[in-house]
Order: sequence, then structure tokens, then C-alpha cells
Amino acid sequence: MRIHLTSVFVDDQAKALRFYTDVLGFVKKHDVPLGKARWLTVVSPEDPDGTELLLEPSGHPAVQPYKTALVEDGIPAASFAVDDVQAEFDRLSRLGVHFTQEPLEMGPVTTAVLDDTCGNLIQIVLSR
Repeated sequence: MRIHLTSVFVDDQAKALRFYTDVLGFVKKHDVPLGKARWLTVVSPEDPDGTELLLEPSGHPAVQPYKTALVEDGIPAASFAVDDVQAEFDRLSRLGVHFTQEPLEMGPVTTAVLDDTCGNLIQIVLSR
């Protein structure tokens, strides 16, 4: 068994697609119209056949209170592995990305947390 798909709830799929591709560097995998929304996934360019991230609309009534609670408590909705947290922090900061946590070393793990502009906190992590 392996993870095929995971998701983050986004307030605006078009805005999310731009952020996750143009800023974070993912590539669009699927974009299928489904009424007012889309089945919209992105993948890592390093693993185009790997785990897909669904940019899922926040339309369900339970989503907004859930997302708000996570953000208020500083809890990331997703975590992405990087080779160098400081280098990604620097690159993304130059692109105007807002971080709620600068790079922090915690033993064998270094993390930073960013705002994805779509209602989520996202953690970048290097585990040694």
C-alpha cells in the first residue's frame, strides 16, 4: 500500500494553482471540470508519477471552521520535504511568500512554515 493522493482545502482553485505551481514549483497533473469546481492536482516535478496533491475546494460547511482552527493554532495542513530548508526559505521569501515560522532546527529535523495564500499553513521540512 502507498499514498496516491492527499489534499489541501483551498479558497480559490485558480489562485491555489498559481501559488503551488508558479511559486512552490509543483506541476499540474490533472485539471478536470466538475461542475463549479475542478479535480485539480499537482505533483512534484521530481516525481511526476508520485503522490498527487488535490487542491480541493473549501465548499463544505465544516471546512472553514477546521481551516481557521488549524491556522489559529499554527498547525500546518501539509508538510513538504525539501533538500535545504534555509535555501527554500530564502528563495520563497524573495518571491514574497509569508512565513509564520522561520527555519527552526529541532535535533535531526529542520522546519519552516509558510502561508499558502489559500487559507492554509504549509510546513517545509528536512529530516536527517
